[in-house]
Amino acid sequence: MTVGELLILLALGLPLFAALVTFAVGRMPDVRETLMLVACIALCIITMSIFVRAGAGDPPEMMIAQPMAGLEFAFRIEPLGALFGVMASVLWAINSLFSIGYMRGKREPSQTRFYMCFALAMFGVMGIAMAANLFTLFVFYEILTLATYPLVTHKGDAAARRAGRIYLGTLVGASVVLFVPGIIGVASIAGSTTFTPGGLLPGGTDPAIGNMLLLLLVFGAAKAALIPLHGWLPAAMVAPAPVSALLHAVAVVKAGVFTILKVSAYIFGPELITALPAATWVLWVAAATIVIASLVALGKDDLKARLAWSTVGQLAYISSAAMLPFATGLAAGGMHMVVHAVAKITLFMCAGAIYVATGVTRVSQMAGAGRRMPVVFTLFLIASLSVIGLPPTAGMWSKLLLVNASFGSGEWATAAAMIVSSLLSIGYLLPVAFRALFAPPTSLAPDFVRPGGTPGPALVAAIVTGIGCIGLFTVAEYIADYLEPLGAITLLETAP
Repeated sequence: MTVGELLILLALGLPLFAALVTFAVGRMPDVRETLMLVACIALCIITMSIFVRAGAGDPPEMMIAQPMAGLEFAFRIEPLGALFGVMASVLWAINSLFSIGYMRGKREPSQTRFYMCFALAMFGVMGIAMAANLFTLFVFYEILTLATYPLVTHKGDAAARRAGRIYLGTLVGASVVLFVPGIIGVASIAGSTTFTPGGLLPGGTDPAIGNMLLLLLVFGAAKAALIPLHGWLPAAMVAPAPVSALLHAVAVVKAGVFTILKVSAYIFGPELITALPAATWVLWVAAATIVIASLVALGKDDLKARLAWSTVGQLAYISSAAMLPFATGLAAGGMHMVVHAVAKITLFMCAGAIYVATGVTRVSQMAGAGRRMPVVFTLFLIASLSVIGLPPTAGMWSKLLLVNASFGSGEWATAAAMIVSSLLSIGYLLPVAFRALFAPPTSLAPDFVRPGGTPGPALVAAIVTGIGCIGLFTVAEYIADYLEPLGAITLLETAP
């Protein structure tokens, strides 16, 4: 067994081991959570090792089985997958720390099942990140859906059950009706589903077939939440805050846009994407999603609902990047995947911290709350700046690259949608922090419903990711350089 194969097995095995251990010691909370954190740290080390090898041009790969000709269960990690794996593992560790504070602070039931499902979800994410082909990616994509369903329905009430039905119905339905036929179509034409630099499908593929396959695979990846397959995401906000953070930053939604990036770069490739009218259709849908979601977010008083609709719009930035016939588009999308993940998990952890400490969920009730929770609302402000795309946060770089790639491709509508969305995000994010931090002294701040306010582990986790929003600003160039091979297989740069 090679070192690369060992790393792949460890990346897959550690989350499964964590789930089993969590079940075994479920009646000993301190032991359970300590072992979970140890597993998180170990997975971070493994994914960072894979990240280094992939960046050095020595990607780990492994063949598990070949059920039939052209259908392989295999793994191979290129830079985009390695970056996704590191992002997911690091944020899983931080979110696990936050979860300990939140779940104990709220005295949530079924905590053992909760942590088990988190670990199983990371098993799915690792498989998606390392998949060598569409077939393998699909298997782990569905594992992720099934593992996160109990998290969405965690509360067990009528609202949670309804959200679970929407969640499972939309994601599984899209996979069965759209994604599976797309995979079958690719295999029929190319004789394989292997991710291939430059594109697996031949450039001379019939445009009608190419359009159909692109639409099937893009909308079949419903975790990306493009309109009209977005409704599961706001509905899932009935889940506890750590689940919202997992859905919006670490696992589910990023798996969706990651899949679209992979399909664009490694299944269709630059020549075919440029030739297909369906790519332009997807750009129009994404532009509409960006603007509509931002407008809806403006009108939401519930903080988690506002953040959920923000995510719907921000994901469409990445889906747009996958359709841009410009060399920097995919790399910019990959960077935005990371910086948005760090910013959005910070926002959701802040929302969870506010709820645990005060019981407040609505923006209109937060006036003056910053006097009691200055650190939490300062972190919320920092993360908001990153989502908006303002310095000194990393969101500035990814949004700048995305807008530049849109203009360079001649996609003015996409660029305009991104700019308008950024302006609208000022209106739905900054007032949250400003209302809390700079309210008149006469404003009556909400009282703590929990002695001591925010639990220590939850606050520490939010501080780490809040610092990360600024820290990534300083390493954005490194991320862009790391993803340079992804840009190199897109289209040769054309003049704007």
